[in-house]
Amino acid sequence: MHILIGIVGLVVFLALAFAPARDVRLLRKKAPYIVGMLVIQVLLGLLMLKTGVGKAVIDAFANLFEHLLGYAGEGAHFVFGGLVDVKKDGSGPFMLTVLIPIIFIASLIGILQYIRVLPLVIKYLGLALSYVTGMGRLESFNAVSSAIIGQSENFIAIKRILPELPSHRVYTLSASAMSTVSMSIVGSYMVMIEPRYVVAAIVLNLFGGFIVVSLINPYELTEEENRLVAVERKKQSFFEMLGEYILDGAKVALTVAAMLVGFVALIALINGIFAAVLGGTTFQDVLGHAFAPLAFLTGVPWHESVTAGEIMATKLVSNEFVAMLSFTPSAPGGQVHLSERSTAIVQTFLVSFANFSSIGIIAGAAKSLAPEQGDQIARFGLKLLYGATLVSFISATIVGLIS
Repeated sequence: MHILIGIVGLVVFLALAFAPARDVRLLRKKAPYIVGMLVIQVLLGLLMLKTGVGKAVIDAFANLFEHLLGYAGEGAHFVFGGLVDVKKDGSGPFMLTVLIPIIFIASLIGILQYIRVLPLVIKYLGLALSYVTGMGRLESFNAVSSAIIGQSENFIAIKRILPELPSHRVYTLSASAMSTVSMSIVGSYMVMIEPRYVVAAIVLNLFGGFIVVSLINPYELTEEENRLVAVERKKQSFFEMLGEYILDGAKVALTVAAMLVGFVALIALINGIFAAVLGGTTFQDVLGHAFAPLAFLTGVPWHESVTAGEIMATKLVSNEFVAMLSFTPSAPGGQVHLSERSTAIVQTFLVSFANFSSIGIIAGAAKSLAPEQGDQIARFGLKLLYGATLVSFISATIVGLIS
């Protein structure tokens, strides 16, 4: 039964993506690519979650990050002493065990950038994607770049041409940035939710972003427009680069910490107000009921759809870290326990930057490089969030179909 519901849900989410543009002419041209990407998503989902090879690859990926988090813990233990537990048992202050490791991962990304490994991976993987997705080379390059170096930092690579790009291409670049996640925080996600769903979501969202953009923001490019511009690099010594990336990681960790303090406190306040006015019904209860039908369409059983919808909505109005807390002992209202399929669906949904705060982050990053483009992104911010959220729903539905 859940397969039938999932197929219906997939059709609904694709229709919701098509509704704003309703460009039938371009849909006919994009349809083969869209179908192809959906097939690729299903095949990759089966490979990652249902085969021994996929499990081995994800386990290796998870073990790599587990070791990296262990090394990060050594640095945190040196600075904070007994405040942080480096035994990988999940205990210790959230800031020190989950967020501080972002600094170490960011420094590794900087080193891989400096020795030209990441630029090569981003360039050639992006070129390969452009043939599969039917999107421009710049758009494909940007999608891979966003998934590795982050939603705002990737704009720096194209800052020379960013002011000249038309709004429809800027939308695609911004949608990729909001639909993916930065490798610098993947390790933090893996501490909070199951690593296999983190990896699955990263891969599925990459293709899901192109599917939604092909429907909500379709366009064609000339050969000249499709030319890939060389990535700009700032000339730095190794230690200048390392210091910059370490500080960037610290900024990310502190930003996430500040957002968590603010959003968790505000949600608690709003829950209290709602409970007082509505006789015990909290704000998150209301959100859960509003999102329950959408959660049901992804394959979540109806009896769990309100709880799943509540977590999904929490991610949308706050951020993914606040929502992921629901699956940890640190959850303000107690750890949430769902069935295996519902857990797979919801945790896959959570792995993206699709939330209201990301509109400001992306617009601000672009504005610092090209003021007019930053203003443009702010104007289509809600449409951007709408599309990126549909990407998460599509990826979650794919996982629900194969779970």
